[in-house]
Amino acid sequence: MGTKLGSTKVREQLARDTGASAANALLAWYDRHRRVLPWRALPGERSGPYAVWLSEIMLQQTTVAAVGPYFRDFLDRWPTVADLAAAPLDDLLHAWQGLGYYARARNMHKCAAVVAGDLGSVFPDTEEALRKLPGIGPYTAAAIAAIAFDKPAVVVDGNVERVMARYFAVETPLPTAKPELHELAARLTPAARPGDYAQAVMDLGATVCTPRSPKCLLCPLSGGCAAHAAGIAESLPRRAAKTPKPTRYGIVFWIEKNDGAVLLRRREEKGLLGGMMEFPSSTWGSEEFALAEVLPEAPVGVPPDAAWQVLDGIVRHTFTHFHLKLVVARVRLVESAGIKGVWLPPDRFDEAALPSLMKKVARHALLAAASDPQLA
Repeated sequence: MGTKLGSTKVREQLARDTGASAANALLAWYDRHRRVLPWRALPGERSGPYAVWLSEIMLQQTTVAAVGPYFRDFLDRWPTVADLAAAPLDDLLHAWQGLGYYARARNMHKCAAVVAGDLGSVFPDTEEALRKLPGIGPYTAAAIAAIAFDKPAVVVDGNVERVMARYFAVETPLPTAKPELHELAARLTPAARPGDYAQAVMDLGATVCTPRSPKCLLCPLSGGCAAHAAGIAESLPRRAAKTPKPTRYGIVFWIEKNDGAVLLRRREEKGLLGGMMEFPSSTWGSEEFALAEVLPEAPVGVPPDAAWQVLDGIVRHTFTHFHLKLVVARVRLVESAGIKGVWLPPDRFDEAALPSLMKKVARHALLAAASDPQLA
């Protein structure tokens, strides 16, 4: 009776037998087909740790195509880690708009302050030391160590997981398979040119071993790929069934002065959209609220008998773990003294670091006002 192709024992033997040849084949392919990226050094050169760190933080949850212009802009404005550390957080958050997941930007600012202040603007060159810095997890630490310092670190992102799952025909669904895929990736990582190898596997996953319709005929690893041999490459990696996202509800308080300026405030540093500017809102709960139920959550100083008007329609937004539906309640105040926050007219909203959710709220409220003469 034959041994199952995807068994752990067979995969371990494949890793031992083909590790060196697979790495060599991949590096040869990379030397011919490497992508030209703004943060990538020229052949034979090594990217600096600041550029690698900056790009890797930006690339989390974001595509390469989207990151390019942001990366260039950041380097133009803050060419060194000391420049970034000295920048006001609001400037960084404003420049970050459009990349989402703003906790990355806040941690980036904290990390820059530590590197510039405590480490003399010198990034550590080991994974262990890098992981002690704010916002740097196992993947980012490995990427910096490998790409910037050519250390034999195991760099495993989504592209690498896909390549490993197919090369060794790992049929265990993600995320359960993550430890196994990391171990297999470690066995293929060479001691020579580990930085180039890490980028080569990522390039392979991004351009050849793609999620759909992988280009197996162009792949330098196809000769040893177990999934290709079994005809199951496109079905891997397998993924566990997703649980449905819950929906949360809330009410936004759109508060205007007579001159048309609208109240904004800064969210708490911790939590979702931490440190970002927002139009004040109620808590977000699992059930829909009536306006009267949440009016006590309106900003302090707003008269309790203010003439609120609920605008037609709903603002919808989806975060990683839940959907959100917001109703907008509008009020115009004659007296605004004592209300804490920042007052900005709509034509100056771009001066605030508004996340995409709050931009949706602004569009919704302004369109409602433009279409209803009673709201003008």
